[in-house]
Amino acid sequence: MNSLAADPDPTGNDAPDPTPGRARRPRLSREVVLATALALVDAEGLEALTMRRLGNELDRDPMGLYRYAKNRADLLDGITEVVLNQLDIPTDGADWQAQLRATAHDFRRLALAHPHVVPLLVTRPLSTPLGLRPLGTLRPLENILALLIDAGFAPEDALHVYRAYYGYLYGHILNELQEFVVDEQENEDLLRLGLHRLPARAFPRLRAMAALLADYDGAEELDQGITILLGGLAAQLNPTATAPGTPTGPTGNPPEGTSGEVADSPGRSSPSHA
Repeated sequence: MNSLAADPDPTGNDAPDPTPGRARRPRLSREVVLATALALVDAEGLEALTMRRLGNELDRDPMGLYRYAKNRADLLDGITEVVLNQLDIPTDGADWQAQLRATAHDFRRLALAHPHVVPLLVTRPLSTPLGLRPLGTLRPLENILALLIDAGFAPEDALHVYRAYYGYLYGHILNELQEFVVDEQENEDLLRLGLHRLPARAFPRLRAMAALLADYDGAEELDQGITILLGGLAAQLNPTATAPGTPTGPTGNPPEGTSGEVADSPGRSSPSHA
């Protein structure tokens, strides 16, 4: 993150408050400005984030904030970095499938904690050439490439895995955040989801699956999707890799004494679940 030193503000905003009994305002820094911006977005959405509103939140002249963020776009990049810097991505490649699974759940946790920031995480990097993006937004790519290459993937295959992985992850998060029921107190699943409005003959399968659609568990759905994705990637790009959850050696191969066969795992769909 491009941190700027918390030097005294030439506008006087950082000067001690002479009013007796009034708490002194904290000295500004880029970190303080971005943390306040993120809190504002979490509470009220992206539309609420303006320099004027941020100045009010910090009890500062908005013009003084331009020392810490060049403009609103810089604020948006900054809060994206703040969130992504909290994402834990192991890079040792000891068990790449288990590590990517854990990272997916950690990303979901962050997304649910900061739902208004998710559109920035998904779409904002696409508007900027790769080498011009904020460094914090590139670290997930660098770390996952390191994880996969260390696990034995060729660089080009590691990039394929990264793209498929994040494509699925972003899609799942956006879908989970859009899950909507009309009336949570209504017991009838067709009514809760508004499916009773669909013509029965045109949408028989959707109507028949009302109970399954209403019983949405974001964490379980994510885990099942990751199981399918990683299993397929392992089979296609690294044929000697094992199924998710199976102990692996440093290159993704099963340790000596194991068969490497695909075994049932807790996250794998059973025949009764689509």
